[in-house]
Amino acid sequence: MSLFPTILLVVGKVNFTNLSRYSEWSEKTYRRQYTQAFNFIGLNAQLIQEAVPPSATQIGAIDCSFIAKSGKMTYGLDWFYNGSRNRTEKGLEISVIAVIDVEARRGYSLSVQQTPATNPGKQTQAQSKTVSWQTIEQVQQRLQQLPPKPPTPAPLTRIDHYLEHLKHTRQSLPPAVKYCVADGVYSKQKFVAGVVALDLHLISKLRSDANLRYLYTGEQKPRGARRKYDGKVDFKDLSRLTFVEQLEAGLTLYTAVVWHVSLKRQIRIAYLVDTRKAGKTGVALLFSSDVELDAKLMVQYYQARFQIEFIFRDAKQFTGLCDAQTRDPQRLEFHFNASLTTLNLAKYQEQLRPTQPDATVSSVPFSMASYKRFAFNDHLLERFICQLETVCK
Repeated sequence: MSLFPTILLVVGKVNFTNLSRYSEWSEKTYRRQYTQAFNFIGLNAQLIQEAVPPSATQIGAIDCSFIAKSGKMTYGLDWFYNGSRNRTEKGLEISVIAVIDVEARRGYSLSVQQTPATNPGKQTQAQSKTVSWQTIEQVQQRLQQLPPKPPTPAPLTRIDHYLEHLKHTRQSLPPAVKYCVADGVYSKQKFVAGVVALDLHLISKLRSDANLRYLYTGEQKPRGARRKYDGKVDFKDLSRLTFVEQLEAGLTLYTAVVWHVSLKRQIRIAYLVDTRKAGKTGVALLFSSDVELDAKLMVQYYQARFQIEFIFRDAKQFTGLCDAQTRDPQRLEFHFNASLTTLNLAKYQEQLRPTQPDATVSSVPFSMASYKRFAFNDHLLERFICQLETVCK
């Protein structure tokens, strides 16, 4: 039995020991297999091409997930933000790029990459010996004779790693993907500029007190520098924003094209005012690097971004994303890819199941818990049939 169906059958942790119990391969075989290279991105790209119809609206999504890991010698072990506990904890982190079918409300992971630890290394200090007979002039002459130190390169930040991950995966994204959606952590000037350089547009979230300025559209002076801005954006006064529509009772959408001081570019914002709860007003500020994008589509695409959170949930609960029984970087990468690829295969096979003639993909919600139970029951029934044939003989 191959690896991916075996992961669906495992009850408990998906580690080398448990995998060997549900297949004819030994634990040592799995450990050796996890060191081999495999083109997971190519397989996932082919699955997405088969699962998502060409006419569907597709967007890309990027996000990170915290992986709990004990011990001290695991590759990539560092302090990362754990969203489920709303605090920083010691463990591992993976960066995932997914493709989301907006109409079907279903996401497929395309690439996963482990975030390396931010460890610049310990700076060793030379132990200086005090010599009483050396003068200040002699010490200065010795220092002048030393070769100059080479310039130390600036350490890579985690935003740099996320952007490199997106650059590496860009060629595997479907041609229909023109927008990449991310949460507010990625609203950095370096990341936005990198996404635009890849011929994509970023949709993300801003702080409610973001430093924005209105663009000046009035008459310019005949001489001197041209006027660019027309005051700071104050969300207490919505009269200068363009009213789009009331999405539902108590939820109003405004938009405008403004200048973002930190991002150093023009952006289109979508400002949501939520008064559905009595006595409480909630706001959300979204933006897109594409100033021509409709504000309603921006909200729709950002809402579809939450499908990547379902990918993390299903992979952690059912395909053993957090159960890596290894500390080696190559085995860790193989394990994370195998877990998410198994989830893609389950979604694709569930989509191929016969349904009602008038049913569509969007009307059939996917449940990984139900699919894994079906897979286990089919395997158990097949096992019974094989044993009955042996007994009858």
